[in-house]
Amino acid sequence: MSSFEKALRQQLEQIKEDSLYRQRKSLQTPQQPDIKIDGKKFLAFCSNDYLGLANHPELVEAMASGAEDWGVGSGGSHLVVGHQQAHHDLEQALAEFVGYPRALLFSNGYMANIGAIRSLLGPPDEAFQDYLNHASLLDGGWLSRARIQRFAHNDYDDLQQRLLASRQSSADSKRLIISDSVFSMDGEIADIPRLSAIAKQEDGWLMVDDAHGLGVLGENGSGALSHWDLSSDSVEVYVGTLGKAFGCFGAFVAGSELLIETLIQRARTYIFTTALPPALAVTNLKALEIVRKDQWRRDKLAELIDEFKTGAEALGLPLMSSTTAVQPLMYGSTEKTLQVSAALAEQGILITAIRPPTVPVGTSRLRVTLSASHSSEDVRKLIKALARVS
Repeated sequence: MSSFEKALRQQLEQIKEDSLYRQRKSLQTPQQPDIKIDGKKFLAFCSNDYLGLANHPELVEAMASGAEDWGVGSGGSHLVVGHQQAHHDLEQALAEFVGYPRALLFSNGYMANIGAIRSLLGPPDEAFQDYLNHASLLDGGWLSRARIQRFAHNDYDDLQQRLLASRQSSADSKRLIISDSVFSMDGEIADIPRLSAIAKQEDGWLMVDDAHGLGVLGENGSGALSHWDLSSDSVEVYVGTLGKAFGCFGAFVAGSELLIETLIQRARTYIFTTALPPALAVTNLKALEIVRKDQWRRDKLAELIDEFKTGAEALGLPLMSSTTAVQPLMYGSTEKTLQVSAALAEQGILITAIRPPTVPVGTSRLRVTLSASHSSEDVRKLIKALARVS
């Protein structure tokens, strides 16, 4: 065994010893509440398919129709030969939906966040990140080589103190405040109006990743800005993803003409990668149409959230303070979280144990996620199962 192999084996053994080893599960069904893994049926509560669109027949039809019209592959990057009319139409529709002048498609949210932050910042600039921001936002900051400051989660006094110290020590640097809109592992909603006010006070920009808000929050599901009754002037860099409430795949950055042209020229994760398949752009357009018109999906989701919270509170379960479709049960101990997850699986309920490094040490939890495709009976089954194992 080479020294390289030996080091990797030791790393894997340590991960197993720390109860942090992860294993993939291969679904034998489409993404939906009732799934099958290795021939066994489960009722799943761990998907980000908040509106139940991932297996929607109209999206399946749109994908097939898009492939007939545009083929399967885009053939190249957007700036070489891969930008097709389907991409252009989707960008325009998304910009209008979230209330910005322009939008720019990326392959996924990770690439959108890294591309945007690296394009906007570098030494001696500064990125002020909420401590619980998604890994893609943190990685984008580190890759930019800007100075990173992580303020305490949702602690805007801490943010202001850090900004004040920054202004006194390096007045000429650009400052970008970065936050999730809905924190993916906690379900909390950030106070975007306050973040915007702080950014303007400090002559900085605000970047918001609305991955878990788009499609669910706001009028017609148009996202966090609508939820807070804000205009696009409040958030200079807006990121939305299409693989969660939209049930598809892809992401976009929305902003001013100046921002989007800057990203087209500088975002390496846009310039140096193949464009999304045009059939996916067509499918996302259909998803946008359904997101706009099917208010009943958001209404049903809200009812299911209330039903779950009521049942969990009655059992005294370790609920976190979330009002969104992400409803974590905080067990703290990695071993306890794995134990409860396994006991639920024995009853045919699938909820993945969320452990470090996804969440801080000592905060392992079951991340219960609800979807408009769940039924009240599904939620009742979950509550009964939790009552037996908790």
